[in-house]
Amino acid sequence: MVRTVRSPVVHRCGLGSVERRDFLTLLTGGMVAALTGCTGGGSQRGRATGAHGPTTSVAPGAGPSTTRSRLPPPPLPPIPPPRPGHPNVILRAPKPTNQVALTIDDGYCRECVAGYVAFAERTGIQLTFSPNGRFGDLWRPHTRVLRPLIAAGQVQIGNHTWSHPDLLRANDGAVRVEIERNEDWIQKTFGITARPYFRPPFGRHDRRVDELAGSLGYTSIMMWNGTLGDATVETPGELLGLADKWVRAGSIVLGHANHPTVLRLFDELQGLLARRALAPVTIDAMFGTSRARG
Repeated sequence: MVRTVRSPVVHRCGLGSVERRDFLTLLTGGMVAALTGCTGGGSQRGRATGAHGPTTSVAPGAGPSTTRSRLPPPPLPPIPPPRPGHPNVILRAPKPTNQVALTIDDGYCRECVAGYVAFAERTGIQLTFSPNGRFGDLWRPHTRVLRPLIAAGQVQIGNHTWSHPDLLRANDGAVRVEIERNEDWIQKTFGITARPYFRPPFGRHDRRVDELAGSLGYTSIMMWNGTLGDATVETPGELLGLADKWVRAGSIVLGHANHPTVLRLFDELQGLLARRALAPVTIDAMFGTSRARG
């Protein structure tokens, strides 16, 4: 019997935009850094784990000239071999924390990919992208920016298959090809492995799909427990309403680089993070993994 895991049921609700002057007041007074600088757990408190160990966490909205280290990032680590194993489904942080993982999938909108990359570079916010290699032409122009951010542990890349099919309808060979072809593209484009994190398209997976992924070294099936709902076109109010509902402590939040609505809402999303004292982190930082191990 096929077991399909679906994303959470989404209810629409409204949220007014955060006043920009309020956020700038917080930023000027150093409150954003104070609210988001801690990660709420053990040795990772106030820091994010990069490819070669901890690197200073940057508060959302803080400019690179004021908080980001001027030292060059470490070189990307050698790509480790696959470590096949039993797959586990992850939905949220492994323990109580004020961290939140913002995960951005797909990337078939040119201005959306460019906008998210610029957002990460400008603010230092930590993001996990899970792109599809079929849209590689839209990602390739940004590798010069993304590779240093990946090396510093600010940006992470997950595997979301090459062409975004429904894997429940694909045979075993096709599932493997989709995952392996995207891994090859990720290695060539970004210089790292996406292992062990695999996000199944549409959130549709079952034991067979999970075990196939695990046999390729993708032992963490990266699901989510919150969403911005932007796999389809939304109004700003709809997207912010879902952010208000789902961007919470310990959440893995699903977003997409597919529609431009979000590009006008980065300030509002940063304000929400600051008001709730949330620390945006990569999946690596949330689960204590690294690109050096894969």
